Amino acid sequence: MKITTPLLTSSKRLLTGAIISAGLLLGSAQAAEFNWTFQTSENTGEPQFEIKKKWADNVKTMSSGRIEIEILPVNAVVQANQTLDAVSSGILQGHLTDPSYFSGRDPAFGMLGNLVGAWGDPLEFLEYMKYNGGEEIYNELVEPYGVHLIGAAATGLEAFVSKKPIRTVADMKGLKLRAPEGMVYNIFEKAGATPVNLPGSEVYTALEKGVIDAADYTVFSTNHDQGLHSFAKYPNYPGFHSLPMVSVSLNKDIWDGLPADLKAILETSVDSMAYEMVATLKARDLVAVKQAREDASITVIDMAPEERAKFRNIAKEEWKVWATKSELNQKIYDSVVGFLSDRNLM
Repeated sequence: MKITTPLLTSSKRLLTGAIISAGLLLGSAQAAEFNWTFQTSENTGEPQFEIKKKWADNVKTMSSGRIEIEILPVNAVVQANQTLDAVSSGILQGHLTDPSYFSGRDPAFGMLGNLVGAWGDPLEFLEYMKYNGGEEIYNELVEPYGVHLIGAAATGLEAFVSKKPIRTVADMKGLKLRAPEGMVYNIFEKAGATPVNLPGSEVYTALEKGVIDAADYTVFSTNHDQGLHSFAKYPNYPGFHSLPMVSVSLNKDIWDGLPADLKAILETSVDSMAYEMVATLKARDLVAVKQAREDASITVIDMAPEERAKFRNIAKEEWKVWATKSELNQKIYDSVVGFLSDRNLM
């Protein structure tokens, strides 16, 4: 027969109450000080989207739960080219997106966001942005809009998905090509293509229905996973043209009000994500390219070095044109050309 004394029962209740109270206090201490919503330029499930969600999880861990970030897909709150204003006004607290979407606001967004033909490797771009003044120049551009760049990332060199073989620059003549507004659009136009400004969400349907022949869209593995190569059977790899920046940015008033330790956590977390994104997407690309080459109906084209040089020369001339559009554009041009020249990359 089990005997429970009143004293023991009372002690147990007191102990249980103390444990519950401690748990509630601990939960309260761990409640987020900052809850933010960031919109991306990808759809749910895309590799880049998942990497960005992981970044948000890492920020929560690194900040001991003080910062919680919800990552939303493209167009979830506003259109892709409206996130700058949404972050500025506080509709969103931040975004992770390609600055080229805002070229209509200022040509410098296109020049720094995607200097077509400039980069042979994403690590060159990340080195320039982090250690050679790129991030500082970008903040000169974006802070007057009420937005602060935490740090820059990059997806890697984009592949070129096409329904027609493109082995030479001459093959671009008359090609109906999806390209975002700004410098990217202008350079393809100078190369002989007929650019069409479409959001990324419409690329699949536009290619399938023949509205466009080709697309400057995203990395090879994402194109392959989305089934684009089932009807656009002449992809170019490695990419020769486009390496868009991923701007990881926060409302400037929020940034200015953060304590130094949280600013450092955010900057470090973006640096980590930038290199993870490059490595992850490159590994995925290699697997997808191998699969594509095993499919006899798909022809993966690697443009010859001399043809890449022709395209880059067209791009370089357009850089000069864009440099004249503003003092900041000239500063970007001088900064990037100086960086590339110092490394014998021009």
